[in-house]
Formats: sequence, structure tokens, C-alpha cells
Amino acid sequence: MSSRTSPISQPITVRRAVAQDAKRLTRLVRGSGAYEGKYAAAVAGYRVGPDYIEAHRAFVAAGADEQGGRILGFYSLVLSPPELDLLFVADDVQGRGIGRLLVAHMQSEARAAGIDRLKVVSHLPAENFYHRVGAVRTGTAFANPPAVPWDRPEFEFRIPPG
Repeated sequence: MSSRTSPISQPITVRRAVAQDAKRLTRLVRGSGAYEGKYAAAVAGYRVGPDYIEAHRAFVAAGADEQGGRILGFYSLVLSPPELDLLFVADDVQGRGIGRLLVAHMQSEARAAGIDRLKVVSHLPAENFYHRVGAVRTGTAFANPPAVPWDRPEFEFRIPPG
């Protein structure tokens, strides 16, 4: 089993993001390998600020370690209209179940908020991930230059009642 696909050996906690996480979340977004090359401009100036964290249901997956927990990934759920706004997993821990853990947590949060379906506009390299975790392709979000100069797949998560 390669290190890319081996399970995480440390305990992982999903917790609500706090303002102090903002810089680490911004680094995770800007450093994502999924946004290299032609996609780099999309996140070059992106910032996950304390105001964003306060305004949205943002959660982090943190590893339990001596530094108080490395952030392995995070997501942001918007309730109205229901949408998974952001979902990032650190490049070096992809393939180890962190994304799947975050999606399960997001579905639980959506269910608790009374949401039965929510939209995701996916980054092209993440399309297969969303298929694997149960999202259904519903259409295409068309390019919106200069911010996003390419079409993106649009998905929907259907949230079954608890």
C-alpha cells in the first residue's frame, strides 16, 4: 500500500472552524495541487478570512498531534440556497478517506438543518471524487470570465432523512 493511499494512522476530529484557522485554510486552498497550471489564477488571490468562517458553516478535519492538530481538510456549507461552497483536502493526505469523512459530516450537518438536497459546482479535477461519494451530475456551470474561464460540472447531493 503506498503512502498516498494508506489510511491515516492518527485520530481525526471534525470540528467547527474558528477565526484562528483562516490563514491555514487559505494556505490549503492556494497550495492545492488541483489548482496548478491553467487553474492557478482561480485561487492565486483567494482568501478564507475570519469573516467567511463566521458567516458560513465551515468545518475542519484535524489530525491529533502535538501541535494541536494539523488541518487535513475542510469544507464550507451554505444553507441558503443550500450549497457545498468549498471542500479541500491537503494534497499529501488525499486518497486516505478525509474527503469522504468531510462529505459524510457535511451530509449530517445538512440533514440537521432540514436540507434534503444541495448543489456543488465542482472543480474539473474533483469531478470523479464527487461521483465516488454519491453526488449526482445535474448540469454544467458555464464559464464566467475572467474569474472562471472554463465550464464546470454541477452536482447535487440528495440528503436522505435521518
